[in-house]
Amino acid sequence: MLPPWRSPLSSAIYRNRSKPHSRYFQLATVTPEGYPANRTVVFRGFLDDKQSSLKIITDLRSAKIEDIAHNSRGEICWYFTKTREQFRIRGNLRLVKTQEKDLDLQKARQITWHNLSDSARSQFTWADLGQSVGDRSAFDVEPLNPNLPLDNFCLLLLIPQKIDHLQLKGDPQQRCLYKLEKDSTWSNQLINHM
Repeated sequence: MLPPWRSPLSSAIYRNRSKPHSRYFQLATVTPEGYPANRTVVFRGFLDDKQSSLKIITDLRSAKIEDIAHNSRGEICWYFTKTREQFRIRGNLRLVKTQEKDLDLQKARQITWHNLSDSARSQFTWADLGQSVGDRSAFDVEPLNPNLPLDNFCLLLLIPQKIDHLQLKGDPQQRCLYKLEKDSTWSNQLINHM
């Protein structure tokens, strides 16, 4: 059974599908120094698990890896311009790497790699982040095996625990708060805004 917030989010994704920017959201992590770190990432779908985890991809060489190792809490902010809805989804971040023991997560990582475009896969062959690149030909690579993810390719999951869905269209505006309770059920509360 899907969590109750999944239907409004899936509906927003569907109704905004004509807007390419609707595939992007902001992901915030916490640095080891305690500062927020925010970046834009691409939504790669939902994991077929009971939590409806959101899939993101990342390179193991990126700065967010250290953030997550230090503090696995994260939040996304996703705004849909056509329907004027915002979803803030807070939860725990889980990295699915090459060494993953969970066979279902290993398979999800491999499927996500397979579903990437050749150009998205090629980004994982680029020079280490932060190194200067003298020769642009370093970015020209042969298509990679779609069935064999590179070691630095990581599936990043956001496992939701709290969702704040704000509908800015209408008067009054409506906000629905969803929270994962200790017994693994979801509570929700509807709030009207003036």
